[in-house]
Amino acid sequence: MNVIPCATWVRRGVAAAVPEKVELKAEELEEIIKDTRYALEDEDSDEEAAGTSQSNTKNTEESTAAGIDEYNFQAYDDESGNMYCNITSLASFDADGKDPFITNDDEDSENEDDIIKADDNLVLIGHVEGDASILEVFVYNEREGSFYCHHDILLPSFPLCIEWLNYDSSDPKPGNLCAIGNMKPIIEVWDLDLIDCLEPAYRLGCKPSKKKRQKRVGHRDAVLDIAWNQNYTHVLASGSVDQTVLLWDLENCKPVTKLNSFNEKIQALKWHPQETHRLLTGCADKLVRLFDCKEKALVRSWKVSGEVERVLWNHYDPNYCIASMDNGYIEYFDVRGDKPLWQIKAHEKEVTGLSLSASCRGLLVSCSNDGVMKVWDILDQTAPILAWEQSSNLGAIQCLAANPDNGFIFVAGGDNKAHNFQVLDLREISTLRERFADAGHVASNSLTTEFKQEMMDVTNDMEDINMESENLASSNAQTKKKKKT
Repeated sequence: MNVIPCATWVRRGVAAAVPEKVELKAEELEEIIKDTRYALEDEDSDEEAAGTSQSNTKNTEESTAAGIDEYNFQAYDDESGNMYCNITSLASFDADGKDPFITNDDEDSENEDDIIKADDNLVLIGHVEGDASILEVFVYNEREGSFYCHHDILLPSFPLCIEWLNYDSSDPKPGNLCAIGNMKPIIEVWDLDLIDCLEPAYRLGCKPSKKKRQKRVGHRDAVLDIAWNQNYTHVLASGSVDQTVLLWDLENCKPVTKLNSFNEKIQALKWHPQETHRLLTGCADKLVRLFDCKEKALVRSWKVSGEVERVLWNHYDPNYCIASMDNGYIEYFDVRGDKPLWQIKAHEKEVTGLSLSASCRGLLVSCSNDGVMKVWDILDQTAPILAWEQSSNLGAIQCLAANPDNGFIFVAGGDNKAHNFQVLDLREISTLRERFADAGHVASNSLTTEFKQEMMDVTNDMEDINMESENLASSNAQTKKKKKT
């Protein structure tokens, strides 16, 4: 397995110029090992409570009754305390918590690759390769055309969704964090300005534990989507396989509201860009729902043609929203009405990616498990126009995300083992440049300005070449004249 199930962008100027490197002392490492051991023991206890160990016990009793106990199964439970290796014995630490056997003291953290510049974007990629789940933090610089992995974080479980946020309850200043939902019911929030960290900044939810006399907090199953409220920055919404949506108060890391009027797993969430208490949800029960979270009430719902994969607000006119389905359809709604304004068969398989440009009105990008990416012009709200399509080499495309600083740059991830991630610049496609360069589409004429700037750069380069040619010709003429004299 080599797949990119989720990805998102971080705006320019948010990340720390030089992220801090975490250096663990011996006692801190030992504490982490103990916590991990306790967590594993709790999981073993849960499995026993579920009856997993009952069949093993029965088989053991039958073997014992027959007089066979070759592997000393009767004393198996007594050895559980010794089954974890003592990792601290693998390294030696001095008084400062450093390993004296490591002689390479190269700590040049301020080299060019480590420094994050003001015009750098971060791209957060959930990557699963084999049994390893990793959060990869890439740096993308549009001006330089550079794209490289800055650092990565090992994750405990298969990542399913990722959301950037800047709320940190421990710091009054805005932070640089991301929340990750995975196959487990617990949401992890990681600090992106820390390198080599082993633990998240904080977790949302916990499993029940008899030993700790701890009740369950949060979801009961995998978290499929997360949405951060950018207006109420201490609020985060999460949708799960357990058929509930939870609203979390990040100040105390506890759920304060539960929405449970669903008949299937919730696969998509989006907060209204202006009406901060309204939440759009997409569910596998073939319903798109709009909630008023302040009143904890269902405002409106729409029956669609398939299981909902993605939901999206039209941030240029928030009276409209978009939904994509597992049968390849995309539907467009006026939230004041009961029926979709239009419905199209966009792809042959699940529409797993749906993104609207950050600066170009009507520019909608969709992608699917069929491996095809398409660009739509939805400026005319009565019917979309297919502007461009192309089969990618990403395999079955799993995710799509739009650059928040440049509305013509997108990233997509798939499951092709050899090539599963791509940065797509729509300005390089001439047909799209021509279609979306007019003032009706571009909110700030950014595409027209950038395109003119590119033409000016080319013109200046040509003028420099001509001047150099003229100077060279003049120099050659003078040389010939001197030789003749």
